[in-house]
Amino acid sequence: MSILIFIIVIVALIVVHEFGHFVAAKLSGMRVDEFGLGFPPRAMIITKVGETEYTLNWLPLGGFVKIYGEDGKVPGDAPDPRAFSSRPRILQAIVLVAGIAMNLLFAYVLITGALFMGTPRALSGDELTTARDIQLMVANVLPGSPAARAGLTIGDTILSAEDGRYVFSGVSPAEFTKFVSDGRGNTTIALSVRHADGKEALLFARPTVDVITSDPSRPALGVEVATVGVVSLSFIAAVTEGASLTWEATKMTAVGLWHFFYGVFTLSADLSQVAGPVGIAGIVGSASAQGLGYLFSITAIISINLALINLIPIPALDGGRLLFVIIESIIRRPINPRISQAMNAVSFVFLILLMLVVTANDIFKIVG
Repeated sequence: MSILIFIIVIVALIVVHEFGHFVAAKLSGMRVDEFGLGFPPRAMIITKVGETEYTLNWLPLGGFVKIYGEDGKVPGDAPDPRAFSSRPRILQAIVLVAGIAMNLLFAYVLITGALFMGTPRALSGDELTTARDIQLMVANVLPGSPAARAGLTIGDTILSAEDGRYVFSGVSPAEFTKFVSDGRGNTTIALSVRHADGKEALLFARPTVDVITSDPSRPALGVEVATVGVVSLSFIAAVTEGASLTWEATKMTAVGLWHFFYGVFTLSADLSQVAGPVGIAGIVGSASAQGLGYLFSITAIISINLALINLIPIPALDGGRLLFVIIESIIRRPINPRISQAMNAVSFVFLILLMLVVTANDIFKIVG
């Protein structure tokens, strides 16, 4: 199921990106020969409107737009004035940037939708009456503590706890702490928990002293808990807050990508902090298990990453093609096709190698 959801997310993100190119090309007066769902080989022509064929292709991992003359090859002595290469360079640049802009707009829509539907988060006292799906969730586990030895992990939900005399089933962190410390350290507590993957388990832990440095005499498990629930914003509040969060997420992603690619070129990148296709599939699967709002949020972050990565001035990406357009507008003549094709090939090989390394790192983290 996780793989299917991952495929749907990736297809949606790529189709949205290509739709941006498609709309901008049409509005710029360019001839669009094909808008394809999936990648060739072609399965069928869905329909044809004017000069544009809408096709369904056999490899269902995205989509593409075929704009006449985008590769610079326009046959004949009098090229079609609607070819990509024949249009003013400012329009070429707009078409190239449109896919990136569409991904950012899509992220904003998703974040706004997530805020409107509601996503799980720590609750303040005055939100308890308006929140739904309220749970007591593990926010932190001290290494080597009774909680850690029992198998509690961050993100677990504590459904109930029993010490042989009392049963705790509330959602108040203060009451849970009191329940644990009242055992006086000589009673094993049975904890019924639900892990982040949805599986439930019964874990056993005995509170001990000298776990909490600020209060060493108090029996404790070494776990920090928080009341978590789903809070929905009004539509107007979601629209406003969504814009702010999208901007902040875009800035943080840009900084993160800058540090990563700087590390790649200086051979100092920390791949342990990077997720490739395998890692992203796992993240998307976990997000979908926590609700549609959470899945929207994760998809929005991936969409922002896709937008900013495409803006990087590497020839195989939109940013590289945009750089070529800028150079051509400065030198006032087209770049030699052989040079651009060679740079595209080198860049493509670099991106494939980088993807393979990151994917291998994903696999090593899973099996290791």
